Amino acid sequence: MKVDLQLDARPDEVVSRTAELTACGADGLFTFEGPHDAFLPLILAAGGAEPVDLMTNVAIALPRSPLHLAHAAYDLHLLSRGRFRLGLGSQTRAHINKRYGGQWSRPAARMREIVQAVKAVLDAWQNGTALRFEGEFTRHTLMPPTFDPGPNPYGVPQICLGALGPIMTRTAAEVADGLLVMPFNSARHFAERTVPAIEEGLERAGRAAADLAIYPQVIVAMGRTPRELESAAVGVRRLLAFYGSTPAYRPVLEVEGWGELQPELNALSKRGQVGPMTELIDHHMLRTLAVYGTPEECADQIVARFGRVADRICCYFPGYTAPDAQIRDLVTALQVV
Repeated sequence: MKVDLQLDARPDEVVSRTAELTACGADGLFTFEGPHDAFLPLILAAGGAEPVDLMTNVAIALPRSPLHLAHAAYDLHLLSRGRFRLGLGSQTRAHINKRYGGQWSRPAARMREIVQAVKAVLDAWQNGTALRFEGEFTRHTLMPPTFDPGPNPYGVPQICLGALGPIMTRTAAEVADGLLVMPFNSARHFAERTVPAIEEGLERAGRAAADLAIYPQVIVAMGRTPRELESAAVGVRRLLAFYGSTPAYRPVLEVEGWGELQPELNALSKRGQVGPMTELIDHHMLRTLAVYGTPEECADQIVARFGRVADRICCYFPGYTAPDAQIRDLVTALQVV
């Protein structure tokens, strides 16, 4: 199993952190659009001495033009010598409207068009086909030679779509090259909700399972001593409480019988009561929604959850500092699978 690790360093620390994560044996690095831009760190990482795959996981698509996304994907694929994947996500209504100042409506339909439009632009550049994409939300019908970079010597990068609910998951299976399984998940939710939606989407589009790569993302609470494990557990429980407070993630809790926890977490979050929110995530929830234990135990749990459907996994360690030696042990344990 290949392993991607989150590159969450500040831009001025990206080069050194890239070298450290590469030394841990990572097959790839991914960025998340959080406190920093999703693309800029990968520009810096692409020049690393050791070649690794690079991916946005995810860049928020709705506030961006498909043409901007196509340019970023083309250039990063070129800089990384063919090792870039463009991972896109929709975010939630509140963030799109209030944080990005963008427009929100019918997110799955919009994401479908964005993926299709980015592919149309890249195809025009790569193969010289006429650009004639006219959708409901976006139109791209002009590509003068002055603005056409021509074929990318490394081909066209994969376009992946992040999804959690059945509609977005089905959309990804219909139009994307890869599905980014969101990290707030459980084995039961994945088996009962995600897999059927994948199968339905592939069937609708007349695609085979081999046409869609599956890239699960896993939250890891890892340590070798009781103190390390407790520190990791607190950090991860805090993040799980934040995810769980969001209405869009309630279906994951409902599958496990915890649906009524979501409005309680949401009410606490609006009052800024992070401590009480964290306390509501007990150890059983932690082990259900994340993986927990030594590096080897976490690797076993990841393989048990996703080993039959994915040959690549994205791992990150939120809210605590995982020692690089343990990250290396986790990567090694997964790579021998």
